This record gives sequence, structure tokens and C-alpha cells, in this order.
Amino acid sequence: MAEQEQHEHDETPKVVGEQPDLSRGTARPITVYGNPVLHREVKDVTAFDGELSALIDDMFQSMYAAEGVGLAANQIGVDLKVFVYDCPDDDGVRHVGHVVNPVLEEFPKDRRRVLDDGNEGCLSVPTAYAELPRPDYAAVTGQDKDGNPIRVEGTGFFARCLQHETDHLFGFLYIDKLSKRDRKDALRQMAEGTARYATAPND
Repeated sequence: MAEQEQHEHDETPKVVGEQPDLSRGTARPITVYGNPVLHREVKDVTAFDGELSALIDDMFQSMYAAEGVGLAANQIGVDLKVFVYDCPDDDGVRHVGHVVNPVLEEFPKDRRRVLDDGNEGCLSVPTAYAELPRPDYAAVTGQDKDGNPIRVEGTGFFARCLQHETDHLFGFLYIDKLSKRDRKDALRQMAEGTARYATAPND
């Protein structure tokens, strides 16, 4: 997911999660709208090994190189269910981590449903932003790189990130949830803009 336009960062935010070792991994180009791997559900991860750990290292490097706050594996052309994130919530808390085989939980029945209609962007739809209402709370269950069960929950902008990245792995981009008019406008923004990071050309 792209950084939110004009999103304020606290200078010394509290950090939840383990920051990646940036001495490892290599940034890869970002796959953009139109590539088939972005438009279908990708495969479950079944091997929790050194290859998966190396992929996660590359994903963090790729996300930081593109100045994003979240990145799904298919956004660097890899057909596996994993995403990484380094994303603030609306209280200025910075959340860092990864989720393998994520599943978005149903919205809790005992929680008041509040929609956040903020702007959303995507590294795979470079330079485009659109308002998209999403619940201001989300939780995903999945596994870590070693196969251990994990659960991650968030509010505000981080909730948006969790929903956005999980959507990617099931073949949906945020623009797929827009009205035809807004989707057309987002694609126009992408066509007229120039990404500030390396992208992989679509064949």
C-alpha cells in the first residue's frame, strides 16, 4: 500500500513488532496494474524455510525502496500468500511485521462499525489515489515465517493497510472496489503519472 497523502508521522513513534534486518534482502521492481499475478488469488505458503525468509527480506527492501507502508508478495511478482507492513495507525503507533497466509476476520458483532472514507493508494497503481470507505478496525490471522500462528489487529490507517494487503493476495486491488467513474479516474492518474520507484513492465 502506498503512503497516505499528507499522512503525519510522529517523530518518535511507539513501535509494535520487530523491525527487519536491513542488511539482508534486495529491492525488486514493483508489479503494476494489468499483470495477471495481481488479478487472481495466489497460492498458500506451504514451505516455511530459508526461501520464505529471504522473500520476506526482499519484500521489506522493496517496500522501503518504493516508500510504501505495506507490500504483498504478488506485488513483486511472487505467487505466494504473504505480506509485509511498516504502517502507522491513527494514534501514531508504528506497526511492523509480516503475515503468511492471512485471513481477514469477520467484523466483530459486538463492535460498532465505523467507516473511514480516507484516501487510498497502491504501489501497483502508482501515483493514483482515491477515497475508499473501509471499516476503521480490522484483524487478520495467519502464520509467521516459521509457521507459528499469529493474529494482527489494527485501527484507522493500519486497519486499512491490513485489509488492502490481504485483498491483494486474493486478487483484488483497491481500485476494484471503486465506482466505475472513480476507477477510471484512478487509472487516468496512473497513466499520467510517473512512479518514483522501479516497476516491472507488463508483457
